[in-house]
Amino acid sequence: MFNTPSARPQAMSALREIARALSTAWDLDTAHDLIVRKTTEVMHVDSCTIYLLDPDGRTLRLRASTGLAQRALGRATLAVGEGMTGYAVQSNQPVFARNAQLDPHFKWVDEAEESPFASLLAVPLQIEADVIGAMNVQTLRPHEFSTDEVALLSLIGDIAAGTLAKAQLYDKQSRQIEEMRALAQVSEVVTSPQYLDDILDVVTEMAGQMMDTAVCSIFLLNENGTHLELRSARRAQTPYQHRPPLPMDSDSVIGSVLKTGQPLYIADVQTDPRYKGKALARQEGLVSLLAVPLSVRDRVIGVFTCYTIEPRQFTTEQQTLFATLANQTALAIENARLVTNTAVVREMHHRIKNNLQTVAMLMQLQLGDADQLTAHEVLQTNIHRIRSIAAVHEILSEKGFRLVDVKDVLERICRMTAETMTRPNQNVHIRVFGDALSLPSKPATAVALVVNELVQNSLEHAFNSSSTDGQIDVSLGRSLQEVIIIVRDNGRGLPPDFTRGLGLEIVETLVQEDLNGRLKFNHPTQGGTEISLRLPRSIELNQ
Repeated sequence: MFNTPSARPQAMSALREIARALSTAWDLDTAHDLIVRKTTEVMHVDSCTIYLLDPDGRTLRLRASTGLAQRALGRATLAVGEGMTGYAVQSNQPVFARNAQLDPHFKWVDEAEESPFASLLAVPLQIEADVIGAMNVQTLRPHEFSTDEVALLSLIGDIAAGTLAKAQLYDKQSRQIEEMRALAQVSEVVTSPQYLDDILDVVTEMAGQMMDTAVCSIFLLNENGTHLELRSARRAQTPYQHRPPLPMDSDSVIGSVLKTGQPLYIADVQTDPRYKGKALARQEGLVSLLAVPLSVRDRVIGVFTCYTIEPRQFTTEQQTLFATLANQTALAIENARLVTNTAVVREMHHRIKNNLQTVAMLMQLQLGDADQLTAHEVLQTNIHRIRSIAAVHEILSEKGFRLVDVKDVLERICRMTAETMTRPNQNVHIRVFGDALSLPSKPATAVALVVNELVQNSLEHAFNSSSTDGQIDVSLGRSLQEVIIIVRDNGRGLPPDFTRGLGLEIVETLVQEDLNGRLKFNHPTQGGTEISLRLPRSIELNQ
């Protein structure tokens, strides 16, 4: 300690050492660390701690310390005027005590673990007339702080305040540069030709990093305009759960932002009466919320939210940044929907053209046998083929635009075929089983037509007029290289003079030309007929 005149040169040397060390500190984290570490060394104390004012100007937040619990950094707070350190800020003068815990201004700081310390000296950190925080030193053994020691810490505080102001400016400029880069990245993402959900996931991830928040999420109005649906959520440090759709007229915070079109800030969602999900917020550790509308041409289409896991007063710059992100995201959503709608129309036209070409090809193949068939037979056969194509698109309309659940399609086709082609006195059971199989629409349509022809063939030829019961099985499976589909019946089997008719010619054409596969006729030992389709696994790839 510096409590004798002979120690003053040592104090000056300590000040020079601190000034020299702090001249190399540019960013805040480095500045914090250097200030508390060097002050602890040169003043021969057991702890040095820095508290800085939050943007609200009323809360001091623990930012760095050599003696207090590290888990309290960024979390522990004092109100201005609270505790000896808070009183130093309020009074703008040093505060000290040999037995700090008996001082009338002393206050325990949650999580800081300062019980071992006896003495405390706190000084305000000031730049010109503005107090930006405070720093204190503590000793384990009781110590009377001398006038020189108080003056020395005050001088260190002045140097530290200047260093912190420089570091804050540097951090602010660095953050603004990163924000501009991130905004440029967001602009690049939102103007690229991607699917909407991909864009939203990228935006929430970037927003979470830019805003330094635990959760960023995007809620969009559904197509009917009745509910807000969670479409994307970036989670870091919290188990943020999926939210169910929110009615548009709900009195929730998000519903309020949607209806008013105005941003909303809540300091603590765990206690604010406006926030309805307090129990869930406590469970997930969510604290402060900033929610802004997603608006396009004065029409609100959703809500952009971010949550912190510690109390935070969002600065004006942060709120402006988040609103800018929201505006860009809203435009991206609108553009993506236009692009998607255009792509859907183009793809549907393409599929309709392909299906009409398939129907024309099937009818053309039938021309050669036209004189052997009645008009009723021709129409009945083509009705079943067109229904097979329709079944594929029914699945697409119900379950999604890109892939078709082939097993579901075949079950529907077999059910329709059994209802329309079995005789009144006939009880033929058709069963579809095996692996789930999802294919793009083109190969799915070809598979549906093939199985439809084979099942119709079995119903027409496998069971004679006196047969009342029968079984047709359609099984789906895979080997390492092939998708295997087998159609088997327990009928009378193939005759010795078996020749392929039009239906089987169509099957072979579809298998070989559309599916690049192989067709094989087998003679099961237990009787009946078995036809296997072996298709390359590559048809499962999205086309």
